[in-house]
Amino acid sequence: MTFEHCIRCTICVENCPVFRVQPEFPGPKQAGPDAQRFRIGREKSIDDWVLLCSQCKRCEMACPCGVEPAQIILRVQQRYGMEHPHSPAHLLFANNYYLSALGSMTAPLANRIAATKIGKKILGQMGIATYIPFPKFSFKTLSGEKKTRSRGNRKVAFFYGCFINFYRPDIGRKIIRMLQSFQINVVLPPQVCCGLPALGNGNLALARTFAQKNVASLSNYIDAGYDIVYTCTSCGLCLLQDYQGILEIPEAKKIAENSYDLHEYLLKLIAEREISPVFREVNRSLAYHIPCHLRALKIGYPAADLMKRIPGLDVAILDDACCGLSGSYGFKKTNEAAACELGARAVSLIRKTGAEAIVADCGSCRMQLSGLSTMDAFDPAEILCESLGIRNKK
Repeated sequence: MTFEHCIRCTICVENCPVFRVQPEFPGPKQAGPDAQRFRIGREKSIDDWVLLCSQCKRCEMACPCGVEPAQIILRVQQRYGMEHPHSPAHLLFANNYYLSALGSMTAPLANRIAATKIGKKILGQMGIATYIPFPKFSFKTLSGEKKTRSRGNRKVAFFYGCFINFYRPDIGRKIIRMLQSFQINVVLPPQVCCGLPALGNGNLALARTFAQKNVASLSNYIDAGYDIVYTCTSCGLCLLQDYQGILEIPEAKKIAENSYDLHEYLLKLIAEREISPVFREVNRSLAYHIPCHLRALKIGYPAADLMKRIPGLDVAILDDACCGLSGSYGFKKTNEAAACELGARAVSLIRKTGAEAIVADCGSCRMQLSGLSTMDAFDPAEILCESLGIRNKK
């Protein structure tokens, strides 16, 4: 749907978390379809407030007419990025893949510096917010994991994403062992960043370069009979929507048709009676925060459906609040106040459940909510693995 289909009902504005807390942002209706009516191709984009959109996609989920305000704004953000100098923070986060690789190679030193007052001061001078702790780099990445195989007819190519690769490879290893426990062949295909950080920070060319490399690699595995499984909801949204949409990558349709969220994939195999997991009792009380990008995938809440099968597990589902971090969005000083206010609201709702810990599919959500609440935050796969008795080798 194009911007002309907008009926100006303002439902998107009512569902925009940034509009609630950032007075300088006019909302997705005005920043998207309304402003689009007046944008002329040859004129420079001077609407700097378009950068205040966090790309949470809640406006698109709410629109009754199928208009995509976030997609309109994203295209204007790219145009703005090409016409104006990038801030140091935008440059750094657009190149997050390379910086994370460097941070991982120098993990002990990088982690120590990032935690010091001097390190935080330097980051602050570059426009980077430090109100929550940075995730710690892992010296041993998942991409360096030894290639192993299991006997079985199902074949999975695991798109693990930057967060698991550089920061939490332990989660990735558990996911691999869980899939292998169901007699699924798991491979780690050659891959780079999905491209979303570059896209979200105005570097369309770099995002397209990443996407082209991933599509070329993943296409080969699909042709060889592999299903693509991702665990990061933001990576999944980029693979399924942005590769075909704003990045216009040939063969991206094939990737979208053969890619599954990890928990969606497990439910599919259960429904097809290919696997029959036996879940053991887990006595925990959890608050399950639904990431905005999981909602945007329109696949329901598959991790919640799986956790409901675990005896003794008490899970409260919270799908009405954005955590506020939105990847690199909340790590910029210019967005710090909005990110903190949105995060505080989400934490308040979590505390009301009386839960002992948080669970969320998105690594960014877990960083934000754990940092603001000081509560433990888990990936749903960690809870499933705990119930299934899957542990990492020491």
